[in-house]
Parts: sequence; structure tokens; C-alpha cells
Amino acid sequence: MEDVVHFVNVERSPAPGAARRVRGSPSFPCMQQLFPECIDIGDPVAAYTSDSRPAPTDRPWVMLNMISSVDGAVSIDGRSGGLGGPADKAVFTAIRAVPDVILVGAGTVVAERYNPPRSPEDVAALRVARGQAAAPRLAIVTASLRIDLGHAAFSDPANRPIVITADDAHPGRKAALATVADIVESGPTGALDLARALAELRRRDAKTVLCEGGPTLNGSVLDAGVLDEVCLSFSPALVGGDSPRIFNGASAERRALALDRILEADGMLFYRYLSRPNPT
Repeated sequence: MEDVVHFVNVERSPAPGAARRVRGSPSFPCMQQLFPECIDIGDPVAAYTSDSRPAPTDRPWVMLNMISSVDGAVSIDGRSGGLGGPADKAVFTAIRAVPDVILVGAGTVVAERYNPPRSPEDVAALRVARGQAAAPRLAIVTASLRIDLGHAAFSDPANRPIVITADDAHPGRKAALATVADIVESGPTGALDLARALAELRRRDAKTVLCEGGPTLNGSVLDAGVLDEVCLSFSPALVGGDSPRIFNGASAERRALALDRILEADGMLFYRYLSRPNPT
């Protein structure tokens, strides 16, 4: 999930913040916006970074980015990479151009073999020009703290991750992880308070947080009532098996979303939804 994709064959210089039109190439087809209007776009970074995301005063704006097959699977053999392709990697890179912090569960960090986030040079320059760090920070959620200190996620001292854990987590593991990460305590084991954790991230100047899962963390974010935006990559594939859904363990109730945009490339669809109150 760390791959980045660059685009070429730009036909004309766009206005600031506008999507760029391209001719496409043999290795990557032209990306199209299907909704709210049909246009060809080249670089999805321009689309995602120009979106409005007003942060609440007490927490960051919270995004979610996930991929799903046609039959609802979010992984194949425990990993999401088999569902994607060049278009998905391009949108993944574009979405990661937005946040200050990437929120992710420890199980996903291990299963997806996370490295410290990095940005291609053009995206890093864009982020710095906006007043952000060149790359977002990881915030790893783990109540048990059972994650190897030698994991690659902790390998960049210049982009030290945050670990969100329980107040009563194992003190020895907490002290050990504090040597490679910044610790945020957020409630007792088994009842981590994500709203409290997000408030702490806001105090640390995080205005936008991107949740990348897994499904259990997604379910906790949903139930906490802090989800502002859902970015869904829809893969043209059937998987079968027993892969979890995007949200696992969340309470069963209808939560309305407003469709903001649909992009398409190489048979994949990329939806951007915004949260809105349930109708009364």
C-alpha cells in the first residue's frame, strides 16, 4: 500500500486546484469523474486536496479510506492489496496527500506490512506549501501493545508514530514503545475512547485524520460518531470466502451519507461520501 503513481501526458495547465485532463497511457487509462459531472481528470491529487474539510473545534475532520470487492470483501487472504491495481494506488496516494495523521489498528499495521508514510516529491511539496509536514504521521491503535518494536512502522525517527493505547495497558510494553513512539492514553482496556484520542490529536494540531482500518477500528470510529467522510474504492471482482465487511462490530443502524463524487479508471469506481444527520 506504499506504492505511488505519477501521471504524464498532461494536455494543458490547469487552474489552481482544478483537475488536469490527460490523454491516458497504455499502462494507466484516463481517470474520469462520473459524478457530479462527467470530466476527464489526470491527477486525483488535485481532486482530493481541493476538497473542503472544516475541522470541528474539539477534534479533527475524520476520513475513512477502504477498498471493497463487488461482494463486499475487504481483503484476500488477510490483505487488501489483491483487490487493487494502478488506479487504486493512485487514489490511495492522492488521499494520503490530505491528512495530518493516519489512524490504523495494530493488526492492520502488521498484516499490511506498514512502513512510515512517505510522499512523492510533488505531493510533499504541496503538503509543505499548505503548512503540513511532508508526510503524515501514523497513529497506531492497540490496547494490548503487542506489536514488535522492530516493526518497520517504527523505523523512521524523523516521522515518529503515535501509539494510542489504554490507560491501564501493560506498563512494561508501554515504556518500551515509548522509546520509538509517542504514547496517547485513551481509556481502559476494552473500552478505548476514540473521541478522547481524537481530541488529543487535535490538541497536537492535527486538523485531518485518515482512518485506514481495519474493520474493527472502523466500527469503533463509526460508533463513536466522529466519521465525516468515507472514501470507498470499489473493485470489479468477486472474492467469496469469509472476509469481513468495511465495518466490523458496529451497532446495526442506518446512517445516511451524501454522495459527493464518483471517479472511474480501469474498471474501478472511487466514491467519496460525506456524513450527514439521519433523517427524522
